[in-house]
Amino acid sequence: MRWPTVPGGYGALMPPAAAVPPRDAPDPSVTAPGTPGDGATRWLDPREQGVWRSYLEGTQRLWDHLGAVHEAAAEVSLQEYEVLVRLSEADDGGLRMSQLAYVLVHSRSRLTHTVGRMEIRGLVERRASPDDGRGVLCVITDEGRAALERTAPLHVTGVREVLVDVLRPDELDALGAALEKVAARLRG
Repeated sequence: MRWPTVPGGYGALMPPAAAVPPRDAPDPSVTAPGTPGDGATRWLDPREQGVWRSYLEGTQRLWDHLGAVHEAAAEVSLQEYEVLVRLSEADDGGLRMSQLAYVLVHSRSRLTHTVGRMEIRGLVERRASPDDGRGVLCVITDEGRAALERTAPLHVTGVREVLVDVLRPDELDALGAALEKVAARLRG
């Protein structure tokens, strides 16, 4: 059964009863700003809702596809590949764990687990920071560089197949500019 959307689009589809507040619903004038019923919510129009849903589906399918490519044929996962790429681009092949978490948009906990698995396999190593001794550097090893060199062609082919070669150059430029604008706003 398909549920109707709230007028203007409200993220997920909702059952019809959700569109009509119950008698004991809180007074809309005291709800948190930006919540349904506050009178200030700018609902998504059909075009905006379509773009939002296309973005969600497209990015999820892209990550799922690349993850499956890495899982099936590569020796490193997509997340591990991204770690190796960032480290290979860094001066001296290393970044502080906090910097690496920031550029990868990972929690420190998630990154610690990923790096731990990679360290066991000899792809990276952790060292005390020479700057202050408190921070921890993650450094790509020779084996990590070799794994990256073996995996990069497969990864790039996957990115081209499902993104770069699907879009015209002007569409690719527009996508890049739009996503950079969003990322810049969220970086603060």
